[in-house]
Amino acid sequence: MQVLQVQLEIRPDPAEVGRARRWARSRLAGSGIQADEPLAETLILLVSELVTNAVVHTGRPAVLRLSLPPAVTEEVTVRLEVADRSGRAPVPRCAGDEATGGRGLALVDGLADRWGWSVEATGKRIWCELDRCAASREITASCGGGAVAYGGAGGAALEGLAAYEVV
Repeated sequence: MQVLQVQLEIRPDPAEVGRARRWARSRLAGSGIQADEPLAETLILLVSELVTNAVVHTGRPAVLRLSLPPAVTEEVTVRLEVADRSGRAPVPRCAGDEATGGRGLALVDGLADRWGWSVEATGKRIWCELDRCAASREITASCGGGAVAYGGAGGAALEGLAAYEVV
C-alpha cells in the first residue's frame, strides 16, 4: 500500500508546538482518521512531545513529517518523524517526581508501538509508529505494541531507562 507523506517546517520557537498539533490534526482529518479516536489523540500527544524536544533542546529548525495511509482501514500504521539539525543523540535523563520536564521520550516509549532514531547527514531523525488495529489500542499484543527499535550510535544503551532528553 502506498502512503501519503506530508511535512511541515518547524521554526525554533516554542509557539511552533501548537501550530504543529493543529497541522497534524488537519492532516489526520483529511486522511479519514477521526479526531476523537485513540490513534489521533495519541498521535497528537506524540507530535507535541517530539516537536517540543526539537524546539527546546536544539534551538534549530526542524521538519515534522507524517506518513499516512491513503485509505483508512481497520489496520493501518501512521508514522511520525521529526528531523532536526542537531547530531547529538538522545541521552538518558532521570526526571524526579517534581520535575516539570524530562519525560518526553518516556511518553513516546510508552505510547508508540515502535520508535527509534537515526543519525542523518545534517542532524538526526526521531520517529515513531502507531498502529490502528481492529481491536482496542489497550490490547497491543495483536498489533505488535511495545516493540521498540532503537537506532543511531549507542541507541541500545537507552533500553530500560525511564526518561530521555533529546539534545
